Amino acid sequence: CGLCSCVCVHSSLRWRYSNGNNSRLPLCVRQRWAYLKLMVNSLYYNSLTNSDVVMDSLMEPIFWMVDLLTRWFGAVFVCLVVILTSSILLIAYVGLLPLILNTYSPPWIVWHIGYGHWNLIMIVFHYYKATKTVKNDIPFVSVCKKCIIPKPARTHHCGICNTCILKMDHHCPWLNNCVGHFNQRYFFCFCLSMTLGCVYCSISGRNLFLDAYSRFKHMDLDKSGVPVTGMGQLIGILPPGTYQTPPPPYTFRDKMFHKSIIYMWVLTSTVAVALGGLTIWHAVLISRGETSIERHINNKEAERMAKHGKAYKNPFNYGRLNNWKVFFGVEKRSHWLTRVLLPSGHAPYGNGLTWDICPIRKDMIPV
Repeated sequence: CGLCSCVCVHSSLRWRYSNGNNSRLPLCVRQRWAYLKLMVNSLYYNSLTNSDVVMDSLMEPIFWMVDLLTRWFGAVFVCLVVILTSSILLIAYVGLLPLILNTYSPPWIVWHIGYGHWNLIMIVFHYYKATKTVKNDIPFVSVCKKCIIPKPARTHHCGICNTCILKMDHHCPWLNNCVGHFNQRYFFCFCLSMTLGCVYCSISGRNLFLDAYSRFKHMDLDKSGVPVTGMGQLIGILPPGTYQTPPPPYTFRDKMFHKSIIYMWVLTSTVAVALGGLTIWHAVLISRGETSIERHINNKEAERMAKHGKAYKNPFNYGRLNNWKVFFGVEKRSHWLTRVLLPSGHAPYGNGLTWDICPIRKDMIPV
């Protein structure tokens, strides 16, 4: 009994000593130390631990740093989108619109002004809604292993937003927001509208770009240099009778106009190719009734079931046409105009919690 008492006292003193030392450390250091111990303990927590769990645990600090940097730079990316788009609008209104009004026929003027402003409204509306529509305060029904809160099916945790997102597709740094159940339509419509706008600018400004680029090259070739006269002719630098070519009559405004046209065409053409590929990819996912994350999950599940001689079927795939109707919220014919071709703030089908019942009614099929 005496020996046991000594051991107990010694253990108590060690605990008090260590606890007293830890209490002197800053709170942030103690939290990091507790997190590190928890991460190390998770490596041998139970028999389900495998190489993937070990690698995830070891890479967790790197993931945390990437998420933190992405969260910080999100606002920078949003500002970059606004600045670049505004620069194209400035060139279009200041440089191109007067040219269109002075050279094009009335029908073409109506077309360019009508289509251009419709496209601009679609871009601004859907980008604003995609960046501002996110969070949800709906009670969940299962548990997230990262933030330890309940969540429903098709929900995934975003380390950058540090929350669970209903029907999460991905985190978009250009929106500084997650693309999920409530803003996926806004995101896709923004990508589609921006792609169409860039293609429109690229095609419409092609001839202007070629002309501006040709003139810009001549500006560089015809820059005035040091005139060579007198002794220069005698030593053979210039043949007799050669004189300096006077600089072209380009004003500062002309030079800025040509450079702006080149900048606009290069930027819109590049964005049209890059964003167009992303838009096509998301259109394929929508046709299949799945998100970017579910695409990888479904492929793995299909491979797993194929080994057992079974075929996997996506439970959220209602058919290509019906998938688009569900995505856009089309319930009747007029919705193709009011909810697809025009800006619309209607909510998506369902609340993002339950997916057991197909949201398509019988009267939607013939639409």
